[in-house]
Amino acid sequence: MRVDLFDFDLPEHNIALRPVSPREAARLLVVRPANEAPYEDRTVGDLPSLLRAGDALVFNDTRVIPAQLEGIRHRDGAGGQKVSATLHMRIAADRWKAFAKPGKRIKLGDRITFGDSLAAIVEAKGEGGDITLHFEASGPELDRTIATVGHIPLPPYIASKREDDEADRRDYQTIYAREEGAVAAPTAGLHFTDALFEKLDALGVERHFVTLHVGAGTFLPVKADDTTEHVMHEEIGYVSQETADALNAVRARGGRIVSVGTTSLRLLESAADEDGTIKPWSGATGIFITPGYRFRTADMLMTNFHLPKSTLFMLVSAFSGLETMRGAYAHAIATGYRFYSYGDSSLLFRNDR
Repeated sequence: MRVDLFDFDLPEHNIALRPVSPREAARLLVVRPANEAPYEDRTVGDLPSLLRAGDALVFNDTRVIPAQLEGIRHRDGAGGQKVSATLHMRIAADRWKAFAKPGKRIKLGDRITFGDSLAAIVEAKGEGGDITLHFEASGPELDRTIATVGHIPLPPYIASKREDDEADRRDYQTIYAREEGAVAAPTAGLHFTDALFEKLDALGVERHFVTLHVGAGTFLPVKADDTTEHVMHEEIGYVSQETADALNAVRARGGRIVSVGTTSLRLLESAADEDGTIKPWSGATGIFITPGYRFRTADMLMTNFHLPKSTLFMLVSAFSGLETMRGAYAHAIATGYRFYSYGDSSLLFRNDR
């Protein structure tokens, strides 16, 4: 499909730079299939009234690490240029893939120091500033050092307007995050609080968890003219036997699977058989979902509002229909919804037509 079909104009004032408080006070746009009353303006706190006993919410429990590193490139024993590196995939105890700026000036064998306590050698170099860093530290020691010297990797549309601060270490993390490794938050989950969980528990809505370590590639624009020419960056994730069995049981008894976030949905689809049976799964997924894709797992999708011409807007257009989503986004923009990572949310019903 032509990528420009997924373009739209978004005013700057619709981009959220901070989250609302409390988290569940964010607005929630309910989008049903086009043959029904398609749009309903609610809040995230209304979610219990939109679900029913026996439904199951699926969350991504990845934990964001401070993966934005600022350093100095050294070559031939001499100090040199300032370098920014955004870690996006761990490939060994002492190795990370990263997006580097300025990428063109970095060469194999360069040594980069990040503060006084962290250093790495550029071991490999790919396209678009993608490099592999071999750190001198390893395992838990490396994790502790990154946590000390790194910054929260705010999305470019926020980072271009303000620096990260201590509040972001709290705000850019779900309350249930536990598996460290993401460099971007699964933002649909940012709206949940303990109080909202208590209401959902009382209703009889189940909670299940999968893990997909969101990479910085989620912020990369689609530069191709046609979707067939775009290559997704892979992300590491897994679905446990326990979660797979529980979700298959939900489906068997007629309950609905509600994916909280596109990351949870992409992982479920990676783990599902053709008949929709979810299997235990682990590995790297680069699944790219565009209109025409037949979903096998989730009945509903809770997700924030995404960038124009992004793979995520393509995914929601596949889930609910391109024209439905174009109309929903036009409604959201006109009525003041807040967009992107710290913005408002939507609850999408799958359109199987």
